[in-house]
Amino acid sequence: MARIGIIGGSGLYDIEGLTKINKVSIDTPFGSPSDEFITGALEGEEVVFLPRHGKAHRILPTELNYRANIYAMKKLGVERIISVSAVGSFKKEIKPCDFLLVDQFVDRTNQARKTTFFGQGIVAHIGFAEPVCGQLVQALIQSAKTLQLDIHPQGTYLNMEGPAFSTKAESCLYKSWGMDVIGMTNLPEARLSREAEICYATLAMVTDYDCWHAEEEAVSADLIFQNMRSNVQNAKKLIKAAILNIPRKRDCLCSQALKGAIVTAPENIPAEVKKKLDIIIGKYI
Repeated sequence: MARIGIIGGSGLYDIEGLTKINKVSIDTPFGSPSDEFITGALEGEEVVFLPRHGKAHRILPTELNYRANIYAMKKLGVERIISVSAVGSFKKEIKPCDFLLVDQFVDRTNQARKTTFFGQGIVAHIGFAEPVCGQLVQALIQSAKTLQLDIHPQGTYLNMEGPAFSTKAESCLYKSWGMDVIGMTNLPEARLSREAEICYATLAMVTDYDCWHAEEEAVSADLIFQNMRSNVQNAKKLIKAAILNIPRKRDCLCSQALKGAIVTAPENIPAEVKKKLDIIIGKYI
């Protein structure tokens, strides 16, 4: 099985149990990733770990270089990414300290983030109706059941801009839309992973009820980190268990997401763009 990438969100800055550890700095045509990548073996499988906001949590969601992070994962031979993310909940039954596996996204960012590898002379339109990898999600569900962890097998993640949390009016609006959870980071990762033909799944750790719930404390950074700390060990256990349940053969559609998606003829793609994107588009042009 090829390497598995793990992106750690707020409160998850390392993975215990790694052996054969290496720290790797990666240069990309899109700039610098969030931090050094930690490579090693976990449960006998090769993994690559990246703290999304940097080890010192110094990068805002809008400031994250999503393209560099995913490009570097591709360069390191990663074919699957499990992304751990803190989220707020819009539903009473999705409680703080629960886990949720996202199956859909809604974008409410202001497009300040770069969420595609394409442009500057090459156009591609990926299919994104099902934005996460079903095989990866099933491995996480199976592992959560084995560990007897509270996990919701599906839900829609609303990606807000941040860094401020929602107003109460916004929170109530998103709840009325039927959204399940809210976060600031995962949609760009999912889009870019699909373009790079990397399987992607979000393991959402519920930390709060945003600010719609009249009987609960409104979301704050302190509340998020308090609940993250109480549940981060379960997240690590779940990831370790899921690694053993991921199918060795990758036959999902993620692995050929660019097939038929590139609409610019190869002879019209600038040479520098071909070179820059070779690890992503090379097999198609």
